[in-house]
Amino acid sequence: MTLHELFSDCLHIPYSQVGRSANYAVKRENDTLYLFFEGSDGKNDWKSNLNFPAKPYKRMGKTIWFAHRGFLRTWKEIEPFLSDTITDKSVRKIVIAGYSQGGALAMLCHEYVWYHRPDLRTQTEGYGFGAPRVFWGIQTAKLKTRWKSFTVVRNLNDLITHLPPAFLGFSHVGRLLKIGKRRKYSSIEAHFPKIF
Repeated sequence: MTLHELFSDCLHIPYSQVGRSANYAVKRENDTLYLFFEGSDGKNDWKSNLNFPAKPYKRMGKTIWFAHRGFLRTWKEIEPFLSDTITDKSVRKIVIAGYSQGGALAMLCHEYVWYHRPDLRTQTEGYGFGAPRVFWGIQTAKLKTRWKSFTVVRNLNDLITHLPPAFLGFSHVGRLLKIGKRRKYSSIEAHFPKIF
């Protein structure tokens, strides 16, 4: 599947809603599992978007990194519905994609797969289209390797991809695929996908 096809699926696939407004979709082709996460859709999502760091795992011990609390809360609503699907041993490859808030959820899902399916670490790829920054405190190369197969597709003029601000300690993870040109002021309109 090309990046264009994956983005198109991400925008048009029918989503299931759980919790307050957590939307996901699952597609299986042979032994490949596709997981999709929908972008912000309503004021509950925007409240989540404006939340701050939290410890991602209860039994984490000494916390050396944090995740955005609002996105983490939304991911935790979805996680129980995907856990069995992700840990199904007949799945030999996982592709994860999300747009906007869904890109943030895709990053958290990618981390979940990395942690729970070590056998698929080299067979998992993730894409966050127009994704905001999700993680705080990730400095070491050892931690960054968790997302080495995750790509953030970032329109440089898209305001959302510059939030939460880097000066607060938030960062993108994985590879950044930069598209477009950065202007003096980023635009919210640049965040909306073009219909194709």
